[in-house]
Amino acid sequence: MPEPFVPGPLDRAGPFYVAGHRGLVGGAIWRCLKAEGFQNLIGKSSSELDLRDRDAVFAFFAENQPLNVILAAAKVGGILANSTYPVDFLSENMRIQVNVLDAAREHGTQRLLFLGSSCIYPKLAPQPIKEEYLLTGHLEPTNDAYAIAKIAGILQVQAVRRQYGLPWISAMPTNLYGPGDNFSPEGSHVLPALIRRFDEARRDGVDTVTNWGTGTPLREFLHVDDMASACLHLMEHYDGAEQVNVGTGEDQTIREISQIVAEEVGYSGEIEWDTSKPDGTPRKLLDVSKLRESGWTPSIDLRTGIASTITWYRENVDAIRT
Repeated sequence: MPEPFVPGPLDRAGPFYVAGHRGLVGGAIWRCLKAEGFQNLIGKSSSELDLRDRDAVFAFFAENQPLNVILAAAKVGGILANSTYPVDFLSENMRIQVNVLDAAREHGTQRLLFLGSSCIYPKLAPQPIKEEYLLTGHLEPTNDAYAIAKIAGILQVQAVRRQYGLPWISAMPTNLYGPGDNFSPEGSHVLPALIRRFDEARRDGVDTVTNWGTGTPLREFLHVDDMASACLHLMEHYDGAEQVNVGTGEDQTIREISQIVAEEVGYSGEIEWDTSKPDGTPRKLLDVSKLRESGWTPSIDLRTGIASTITWYRENVDAIRT
């Protein structure tokens, strides 16, 4: 019988494919891997390789034979986008995942990390959310299509482990933010949406900013550079079928986060709340015990991370808006 797999340092010279390397998460992973000395990183933009195209994905894997893969490519968006286009979020993410995972298995990828989302957990899951709560209750309706796609990805990784014995793993990040985020009014998540809204209000001298919902939901945020660090740590230190939560283990209300953003952008006007708009899940805090027991903790506090993200946004705002 083959000897059991033991996690350890990854080969810095071997081909390493980062799917979605130009996105928020993939870009941070790319920066992290370069800083850690990986010499053979492979990335393709969506215009160069459409991951929804099965034949193209298989041809890419046949040519490049990546030893390691992080699947960070996905169609993502906030409450508005998820609730408006559920078919797109389900269909596109399913195709991306199945194509990449099937091709990686066919062409001998040894280590693969699949990235999901904390929205996979039940809407009313006990807090903080443990990995074992997966599939124990109803999902949040505003993003259930996206969540189902991500759950399917976790199950495919687990199936590959059972059927083929490959040491593939899954990680479930909490809400992420940082350089490279989506700041568009239609597609952004809450934190980049707040940054754009407050910065534009400051610039334009607006007296009142109105945010969606009541401001009472609790949210946990992790800087994307910390997420990238956790991904590499898991690939080198963890091997198990169960997904691993990645977060800070701390949360704040949307109202509190909104106030931090307002202070950091220099906005001093009034903040109002449109309670006719949806709040989404009341609370979503991950239990990160498993990750901490593996030896990893985040290093970027929320206020510092928001301040640096605001700086990046202002330096890139013209490109973001095109």
